[in-house]
Amino acid sequence: METKISVVIPTYKRPQLLINCLNALARQALDKAAFEVIVVSDGPDIQTAEAIARWHATQLTLNFRYLSTPTKRGPASARNTGWMVANAPLIAFTDDDCLPDSGWLKAFVHQYRREPYIAMTGCVHVPLPSQPTDFEWNTAQLETAEFVTANCCCSKEALQLVGGFDEAFGMAWREDSELQFKMIMNGIPVIRIEQACVQHPVRSAPWGISLREQKKGQYNALLYKKYPELFRNKIQKHPVWHYYIAILLFMTVCIAVVFNASLLAQLAFAGWILSIAIFSWKRLRITRKSMSHVAEMIVTSAFIPFASIYWQWYGAIKYRVLLL
Repeated sequence: METKISVVIPTYKRPQLLINCLNALARQALDKAAFEVIVVSDGPDIQTAEAIARWHATQLTLNFRYLSTPTKRGPASARNTGWMVANAPLIAFTDDDCLPDSGWLKAFVHQYRREPYIAMTGCVHVPLPSQPTDFEWNTAQLETAEFVTANCCCSKEALQLVGGFDEAFGMAWREDSELQFKMIMNGIPVIRIEQACVQHPVRSAPWGISLREQKKGQYNALLYKKYPELFRNKIQKHPVWHYYIAILLFMTVCIAVVFNASLLAQLAFAGWILSIAIFSWKRLRITRKSMSHVAEMIVTSAFIPFASIYWQWYGAIKYRVLLL
């Protein structure tokens, strides 16, 4: 039987999550002879390679390949490695922490009419507890995203035309939007297929994860440089003025203290504390109210404006573009 669709999954040092994803693919309603699965490790990963070898020994009916890039360069590079060697005219992408529904591939194949240039996206469901953490709530925003690599599908000819993923995006951030924008600029239709669904469980995260996540913001500058209008229309309509205001208030406190302007220092400090309180409340309003989570939101809300603007300006300087 002809291979109708190839599935490409980037991974790195998350063997159990990957195996869960592969088990979901082994339960696809589409005939196993009609699709192949290509897993690409983002750099050498002996632990995952060994785990996959053990798993594959029990799943001989699945058309499966495991590859590895020579060095760690990010999921964009791993995905490019995968789709370039794929045998099918249609390439589906998901992530190693996702669980595709049984009808996922069948929905994409059913929609495909041998168009040379087409891109599709499906629905992402993020199961949440009744009181999610801030990290869980942010992950759940994948449900409303227009185009994410957790669940998308493109013809191989479309990927060849636009050059695939931009490997300058070295982290899992904005590389999916960059691909979407290239499709739009080249007049390639991006169709939403509601029947093509994946589950995206939220993995556990360490305390203060939101500060570490700010590093990804450097790639906002790269995306803005390449597609300024689309970036403003679809990603970030306005500069993050509330972050700049918080930083300005803190700097005013420091300067006022140096020049012994006590009243100005007190007013600026009160304004800074108020900005932290408002930011913390916005994050806590619909998330968990446990003591640990409340403390995490207060502490990280004080530092996020500085970390966010630092990484945004790091990207702006690195990619030579003015992004406020």
